[in-house]
Amino acid sequence: MLTFPASLQALDLAGLRLTRTVAHTPQVERAVRGYSQLGQYAGCWLAIGVAGTLLDRPRRGRWARALAGVTAAYVANQSIKFTVRRPRPQLEELPALMKTPTQLSFPSAHAASSFAAAEAYAGLLPAGPLKAAAYAMAGSRLYLGVHWPSDIVVGAVLGTVIGKGARS
Repeated sequence: MLTFPASLQALDLAGLRLTRTVAHTPQVERAVRGYSQLGQYAGCWLAIGVAGTLLDRPRRGRWARALAGVTAAYVANQSIKFTVRRPRPQLEELPALMKTPTQLSFPSAHAASSFAAAEAYAGLLPAGPLKAAAYAMAGSRLYLGVHWPSDIVVGAVLGTVIGKGARS
C-alpha cells in the first residue's frame, strides 16, 4: 500500500470534512446519491458511448474510439486502485452516505470515467454539459464521503489525459 505524505493527508481530511458538512439535507443527499449511482462501474458513460456507436452511423468510428477511451480510463483506474490499495475515508463522526463495491479509494473511478467521457465525447455531444456532469459526478463522491479530495483530483487528471487521447 502506498503511503501519502502527512501534509496531503491533512489537506485531504480538511477538504473531506468541508464537503461532508456543507449543504447537507436529506433531500439533497438522496439526489446526490442517486446521481452518483449512475456512475458506478462507469455505467452511464459506457451506455452513452454504446448508444452513440449504435445510433449515430455517420460518426460510428468516432463514437467507438471515444467509448474505447472511457473503457480504457476505467480499466487503468482500477489497475491503479488495486495496486495502490488506499483505504476509503472512515470518519466516525461523518460516516459515508452510501455503500461502495470495495474499500479502495485511490484514484476515483467515478472521476476518471466522467472526465474521460467529458473529453472523449466532446464534439459528439455538447462539451459544456459533459464537463458539468463530470464535475458533478466527481463532486458527488466527496459530498457522500466515499473519497478523499486527492482521489478525485488524480482520477480527473487520469480521465482527462485518456479521454483527450481517445479524440485524436
